[in-house]
Amino acid sequence: MFKRPSNRQFNEMREIILKSQVSPYAEGSCMAKFGNTHVFCTASVDNKLPPWLRNSGKGWITAEYGMLPRSTHSRMDREVTKGKPSGRTQEIQRLIGRSLRSIVDLKKLGENQIKIDCDVIQADGGTRTASITGAWVALYDAVNHLLKSGKIVENPILDQVGAISCGICNNQEIIDLDYAEDSTAETDGNFVMTANKGIVEIQATAEEKPFNKSQFLRLCELAENGTKDIFKIQRNTLNLN
Repeated sequence: MFKRPSNRQFNEMREIILKSQVSPYAEGSCMAKFGNTHVFCTASVDNKLPPWLRNSGKGWITAEYGMLPRSTHSRMDREVTKGKPSGRTQEIQRLIGRSLRSIVDLKKLGENQIKIDCDVIQADGGTRTASITGAWVALYDAVNHLLKSGKIVENPILDQVGAISCGICNNQEIIDLDYAEDSTAETDGNFVMTANKGIVEIQATAEEKPFNKSQFLRLCELAENGTKDIFKIQRNTLNLN
């Protein structure tokens, strides 16, 4: 059996820590730690909507994602110095936004926009899944701010959403890949799921050789069990249990 570099079991996630209300300025915030991957997530309320949504009676949730220059083993230039975000960054931003919008009633959000910012402080694999998981906590706090201020009258959040990576290394399906595993995996996947057992998005790619249906279903089972634990951590963080 494949021995993981971290000595974890194939179905064992890294230690996950979510800490809410870590920013004194943002309406919602969360520090999400998946082992050595640390992402600072904030949710900012803005009453300015995109032009195509004005006077629609609906709100909007959008996201931005970025990595600090020395969040990885070697320094990278800030994307702002290159003039535009990379294709990878744009893909992750859209994924975070889609994931959060999928579990929100935008009509109940009113004509308010919530902007999510996910900044990777330290990267050791799974930055997009940590971002989604922490962003939901930050979003929940921001929605509470809107409720307490009277800007909305009903909670628009319909469900929890969380994400985890799963992949195949040396023919073994594993969960929550760190960088050492992610960089050598035969198959790499990201699973975005809801607490009510809904699937928001699955991204799975064979890096070396195709994977079969049985392997894919085992990855799905790992992800479902892992996100169950993530939802418990989210609820504990927000004292929702």
